[in-house]
Amino acid sequence: MNEVNINNSNSTIHFAKILEKYINKYYTSDYKEIIILCIGTDRCTGDSLGPLIGYKLERRIKGYNNVFLYGTLDEPVHAKNLEETINLINISHKKPFVIAVDACLGSINRIGCIKVSNEPLKPGAGVNKTLPSVGDISILGIVNLAGFMEFMVLQNTRLQLVMKMADSISKGIEYALWKIIKSKDYIINKDFENTTIFNYM
Repeated sequence: MNEVNINNSNSTIHFAKILEKYINKYYTSDYKEIIILCIGTDRCTGDSLGPLIGYKLERRIKGYNNVFLYGTLDEPVHAKNLEETINLINISHKKPFVIAVDACLGSINRIGCIKVSNEPLKPGAGVNKTLPSVGDISILGIVNLAGFMEFMVLQNTRLQLVMKMADSISKGIEYALWKIIKSKDYIINKDFENTTIFNYM
């Protein structure tokens, strides 16, 4: 099972363990750096999931010397600059392993679900935009109902749901990175090394 619903008990921990399993499997020695790419814009409530996750992660990943973040509230990655950002990542980083994060629309019974996949994201597919696919691992948060006037649905998505999903996903990413990278001597901040991630779960 590669999907959890944030309304279920212990959903954050379940999501974190799923993500840890995927990173352990696909983040091989062929890769040198991890890129967390949070896609979306804060100009649309439903599409603000990515930038909110980036905002929550920004301070937490500074303890690692091989993890880099793109897409925050200050500097969002969205339809207009996604291709440019992908090119920048490929130029600036050595053999990057990209974890791509985005919001999407889905069936009514899956709203609130977080899905992890080893396939790239296809940003903009839900609102009929053609954008480049990206990600060695992808994380999708289903924020609202698909099938009718998708852009308006995204605009009218409840911020409460998006914030709750952003909390779960950002904490899950923190946990997975901490578990995997702590053992590989990539930590440069010794205070961070001694931090227990469960303080944030």
